Amino acid sequence: MRPRQAFGQLPVSRSRWRRLPLVSSALAFGALIVLGCVPGAERHQASAPPRWTSRAIPEAKGEVKEVDGKRVQIRYKDDAFSAITANFEQWPTYAHDDTRKFPPPNRISMPVVKGDPRRGRELFIARDKAPCTGCHLIPGDDIWPAGSVGPDLSVIGDRRLPDQYLFDFVWDARLFLPNPTMPPWGTSGILSPEETVHIVAFLQTLKGSPPFVPPPEKDPARNPHTRPRVALYWGDNLDPANNPAILLAENGLAVWSAKGPSGKACVDCHEGGLEKAMKGVATQYPKYLPAYRRVMSIEDYLTVHAPERTGNEMLAQSPAHLAMTILIKMQSNGMPVNVDVTSPEARTAYERGRAFYYQRVGQRNHACADCHDTDRGAGRYAGARVLSVAQTGLTRHFPLWFTIPRRIWSVRTRFQFCMLPLGTNYLAADAPEYADLELYLTAFDNGKPMSVPGIR
Repeated sequence: MRPRQAFGQLPVSRSRWRRLPLVSSALAFGALIVLGCVPGAERHQASAPPRWTSRAIPEAKGEVKEVDGKRVQIRYKDDAFSAITANFEQWPTYAHDDTRKFPPPNRISMPVVKGDPRRGRELFIARDKAPCTGCHLIPGDDIWPAGSVGPDLSVIGDRRLPDQYLFDFVWDARLFLPNPTMPPWGTSGILSPEETVHIVAFLQTLKGSPPFVPPPEKDPARNPHTRPRVALYWGDNLDPANNPAILLAENGLAVWSAKGPSGKACVDCHEGGLEKAMKGVATQYPKYLPAYRRVMSIEDYLTVHAPERTGNEMLAQSPAHLAMTILIKMQSNGMPVNVDVTSPEARTAYERGRAFYYQRVGQRNHACADCHDTDRGAGRYAGARVLSVAQTGLTRHFPLWFTIPRRIWSVRTRFQFCMLPLGTNYLAADAPEYADLELYLTAFDNGKPMSVPGIR
């Protein structure tokens, strides 16, 4: 069995490890528990596109309304989305006109209460709090799944770190680091001062025998540092027996031929049939469209182009909209992505998207980069989920069939769902902010072949 990465150790190779010096324990803890920092990203309000009126289905607009005397965000009713019911409207989002700021680092006095290690362990693994095991491994067969975004904390007690320091770090790691991956659990209101004391008491009990040596694992698959990597994709994307999205996309053929109130259908304007007219088109999206003064994906463009030409409504995230998107993108399968990021307008949007990627939002004060950047633990586990690396390209398979909710997700659906675990309400699926972010991410796919619809 390969040794697991214990707290206070850094990897030299897969099988050899060296121990950090015991000096500067606080700095060592901070450097390990947080996977790095990135420059702070400021909002690009000066160059923001004009305000956009969403053309999406109601569940995809991101609207907050009062229902039964309670303010809620109207969200998709499907699995995954339906599991998160909290309204996060008090926390900052990616919206250009959102002026809310996350509270600054906040140091408080450690309460004079006796910490209960047993209660601390319950809080450490509580799913309604984090759980901390989404990023860290600790001893116990009941710790499943554990993540590897943060270090193995199985022997953190051997560091003999002061209680006050551990309390401050758990409460708000920004007291020590400028852009930590770990959320400010206390400042965000997720943990109370007393709960933080209990967690500190638990962490201090985690010791090895001999010191700094984690207890042996009975099951190597429980350890995210040695757990085998799972494939993100399987089978053939385009095999209808394997990918239901192929069959559902055939519904788009009827939409392609359906005449609207204008008396025209898509087929009437695009000569040569779907295969010829749409070949290679999707490789250039998202792209800047002067008529709308913003970057648009194929999905965004369909919401305005279809009603303008045929009179038929095509709301973002509707079944007809997703089916048409897949059909159009399939005509470019195997062709390399080739989005423009060099023209002045595209470059400006690309830089806005890059800023969003590194911008911290929500109750947990997280950024996309915390999970998907190469220096942020990408490729490791967050709980049971393998974190994809943005720099390898994430967009060329979308829309795809998502096997967990058993429905088609566009890349915007993926963006919207990512917002909720961060503790922020999502924007409309066709929001310009998401288009800029998609352009930034799609640039990493340039030169790679499209394969739509994906499956995962």
